[in-house]
Amino acid sequence: MSRTSKRHWPWHLLTLAILAVIALIFWYATVSTAYKWDWNNISNYFYYNKEVILETAPSDVGVASLDQQGQKTIITLVDYATDEEFKITANADEVKVFKGQELVEGDTISSTTQWTAGPFVQGFWTTLWLSVVSGILGLVIGLIAGLCRISKNPTLRDLSTVYVELIRALPLLVIIFIIYYFFGTILKLSHETAAIISLSFSAGAYIAEIVRGGIQSISKGQTEAARSLGMGAASTMCVIILPQAFRRILPALTGQFINLVKDTSLLSAISIIEITRAAQLATTTSMKPFEMWFCAAALYLLINIPLSVLAHYLERRLAKSD
Repeated sequence: MSRTSKRHWPWHLLTLAILAVIALIFWYATVSTAYKWDWNNISNYFYYNKEVILETAPSDVGVASLDQQGQKTIITLVDYATDEEFKITANADEVKVFKGQELVEGDTISSTTQWTAGPFVQGFWTTLWLSVVSGILGLVIGLIAGLCRISKNPTLRDLSTVYVELIRALPLLVIIFIIYYFFGTILKLSHETAAIISLSFSAGAYIAEIVRGGIQSISKGQTEAARSLGMGAASTMCVIILPQAFRRILPALTGQFINLVKDTSLLSAISIIEITRAAQLATTTSMKPFEMWFCAAALYLLINIPLSVLAHYLERRLAKSD
């Protein structure tokens, strides 16, 4: 054990003690509310065995016979109105009727089951792909707006400043409502398209400031050196400045992407079934609010903790390389 580790272990013990006290307070709070925890059937909200109906009764019929032929069963039905007989073939393990049973129109004759994603898995996937797409578009928007912020062209600089300050001054929920109800009505945008536009433009404004700060942190001497070698302004920015700036802003971009993932929870306001909306629906049907919201928290952690670890790793690597 190194000398530094020996010096720090009492502080780590203090951290564990504080966490234990917090856990104790949490346990006492749940006990005092007399809430009965019930984790049974929670897995059904992630994956469940869904019944898929294969054949239904076409009219009011009776089951005249069931003839087993290998793994198949031939079901003979008799229509009550016309006395007409007709046969249906189904797998033996999929037959849900018995001889002599009376069926009304629409009753199940044969069905099977298949594993289907529950609301939490669907919400997790929706959160993930909306975050990735919005993050990529937000990065492109932020890069363009960030370059415009330091442009010598006054119009580009003014427009980018208006965009950044306007978006940063508005709550994301207001932006989502404006894009969904106003632009969505005019342009007939789908829920998902409105969500991606809202998240991308919001993230782009913050990324623009990150990009601007990263570029301005590069010494002007490098730009002057590149220009003295005959490089143009565009090639100097693309080849010399931006690669160095991106190394410095990568941790900040990672943090912005984590915020973007959490911001997707606001999309439940426009009925997109992401993790938060999935938890709301699951709570309504299960009447288990504590369990469902803890599941939602776990899913957000499943996305964001690896990103946080990545951000810390990049910070350490970049600190060494600098």
